[in-house]
Amino acid sequence: MVTITDVARHAGVAPSTVSYVLSGKRAISSTTRQRVLSSIRVLGYHPHAGARSLASNRSNVIALVLPLRSGMHLPVLMQFAIAVVTTARQYDHDVLLVTADEGPDGLRRVAASAMVDAIVLMDVELHDTRVPMLRELDRPSVLIGFPAEPDGLTCVDLDFFQAGAACVEHLASLGHRHVALLGAPPAVYERGTGFAQRTRAGFLDTADRLGLSGIAIACEEETDQVAASVHALLTRQPEVTGLVVHNEAAVGSIMAALAAHGRRVPDDISVVAICPDETAERTEPALSSVLIPAEEVGAQSVSLLMRKLEGELVPDASLLAPRLTVRASTAALPAGHAG
Repeated sequence: MVTITDVARHAGVAPSTVSYVLSGKRAISSTTRQRVLSSIRVLGYHPHAGARSLASNRSNVIALVLPLRSGMHLPVLMQFAIAVVTTARQYDHDVLLVTADEGPDGLRRVAASAMVDAIVLMDVELHDTRVPMLRELDRPSVLIGFPAEPDGLTCVDLDFFQAGAACVEHLASLGHRHVALLGAPPAVYERGTGFAQRTRAGFLDTADRLGLSGIAIACEEETDQVAASVHALLTRQPEVTGLVVHNEAAVGSIMAALAAHGRRVPDDISVVAICPDETAERTEPALSSVLIPAEEVGAQSVSLLMRKLEGELVPDASLLAPRLTVRASTAALPAGHAG
């Protein structure tokens, strides 16, 4: 059986350092901590969880607060959740998934139970009622998303404002002058969900800055409602030749609706999406897209949380720059086209 002394020898540290990494009783440098964790994984060391929790007065469990609300696309949310869970295991922590939409009362209940050491909060709204409670709790926390006033909080996310901007800039570079955004379902905007609001703002601000005609429309996810949204858009703005889609669940239905209206992609209309790569790649034609980096964001949220548990100072804001991949769905506007 591998012992703590074996781990210490393999990592080149004292046994007490291994104990501090496991218990969190003393701040250990990130480099040393990673070396010890690597040795633990290589050697297959399994400390007794009950004894470790009693010694450290910690549960080695973090809460992932992910309320299941209308307009949320579960497959993408699960990518974030899986990244949180797998990264937490690298730090020898388990994850308690909290899906009830209980607002501040739910956070208070989770913290008061002593079941968790720290909290990751998702689906953050601009004026999120849970934020004041987070500031009061004695548990470290990280938000995946940004409220309107993030001061004093630790937040990480894709820079959705710049993601919306990057899509418009790409279409403008191809000569498109009339662009539209088919965004999240109306309920998402009505809640003031941060990522949707910021994407729309980035889209509209950039279209205005570049002198383009731009319109943003909320879009439901059901096929018939998507078809109605596309019909309304093309009826009101038939000159649109550049389309940004920020609604993963509606991508397939949007492409079908465009085809039903005789709009060929990219010959008649260019389409760029903000979505996971697998969504973009399985669409026909493959979509130019800005990646939603769920794995990277989820992993970074846990890394920040672990550092806070160790008493380290961490940056308040971590915004990931958007990465746009050009595929077959966008093309230069044909010469002489008015769009």
